[in-house]
Amino acid sequence: MLDYHALREHKESIIKRLNTRGEDFTERIESIVQMDENRRVILGELESLKASRNQLSKQIGEAKRKGEDVAAILAQVEDSKARVQTLEKDAQAVTEQLHDALLRIPNLPHDACPVGPDESANVEIRREGTPRTFDFPPKAHWDIGVEKNLLDFERAAKISASRFVVYKNDGAKLERALIQFMMDTHSANGYQELMLPYLVNAASMTATGQFPKFKDDAFEVNDERGLYLNPTAEVPGINLYRDEIIPLAELPLKFTAFTTAFRQEAGSAGRDTRGILRQHQFNKVELIKFTHPDTSYAELDEMLTSSESILKALKLPYRVVELCTGDLGFSMRKTYDIEVYLPAYETYREIGSISNAEDYQARRGNIRFKAGAKDKPEYVHTLNGSGLAVGRTWIAVVENYQNADGTITVPDVLIPYMKKEQF
Repeated sequence: MLDYHALREHKESIIKRLNTRGEDFTERIESIVQMDENRRVILGELESLKASRNQLSKQIGEAKRKGEDVAAILAQVEDSKARVQTLEKDAQAVTEQLHDALLRIPNLPHDACPVGPDESANVEIRREGTPRTFDFPPKAHWDIGVEKNLLDFERAAKISASRFVVYKNDGAKLERALIQFMMDTHSANGYQELMLPYLVNAASMTATGQFPKFKDDAFEVNDERGLYLNPTAEVPGINLYRDEIIPLAELPLKFTAFTTAFRQEAGSAGRDTRGILRQHQFNKVELIKFTHPDTSYAELDEMLTSSESILKALKLPYRVVELCTGDLGFSMRKTYDIEVYLPAYETYREIGSISNAEDYQARRGNIRFKAGAKDKPEYVHTLNGSGLAVGRTWIAVVENYQNADGTITVPDVLIPYMKKEQF
């Protein structure tokens, strides 16, 4: 979350920058600043009262030694005690209100982010590879999947609901091959491999920014422990170090993790209903970093390179775009999207996002580092990126590597995993 000290000192400039997200935050920030002022007034009075009580206690001791009546002083102490209790309750209430309000304010877009209302204002950075020119009418992955018995949507809907899928035969093998290839690649590039829980608690969802704003997108487990299905490996991954202080010598920490992710997609009704582009359950390989603030943007560039390496190895055409302020994720300060070319859509579609949250998630999760024993702890910067979305990579392989005779050529780097050159 944002630093309320910074909000107080730089209110106008922060409001101006937040408003580039496409929403007017003026009233909400003014309310937060006022709550913070009220809290400071209450805490100031509390401190004054406690100092006064200490003086009264000394007066009682002196009066007793002199044999004087202390009834009046004791009455003042009782009045002060009652007032302190009231103020402590008031301080707790306003602190909780302030914290909740801050949790609902998104991260401040980086000054270098292009300003715009939505994805139409995103800026293309570069393109890699050239989309294939087919000498036959290419098919969409949903048609290929059904015709070749790779995907089963009807049985998945019978088992679960719409927007679920059953991978079958070489379709399942391709999904598994992609996961293994991605994890092997990132592990070889210095990322520590993780296997993370699929169920996470509300504190974990809050630390990364899913809660409270996106609670409706989460699948809640009917369990008294208050658990939720993991929406991305970012959540359990970032929370590895929640409420911890990381020694400086360990930074940067680099992790890669494969998880199945679960999302209600409450805000995307009617979008991409065909095929597997947007599912309630999907596989994803994630990259996560905890870095020193001074090096986080160099680490962001390295993470982008790591994600791109997957598409380069698969020889899939893609482009990199920088997200504008209106298209940034809630918790992110700066984001690059990687978009792969999909023949059925005749355009580029997102296959991964590479983001720097700076200290926004670290503040929410109380994740800090310490340079030395006598140094004050500071917040780390957290980064996360897709390395990549496995299902969307599956689509890209199937659509870009299809042949006129209905077969699919296996990309060279996947042959050791698939044990075949085509299917």
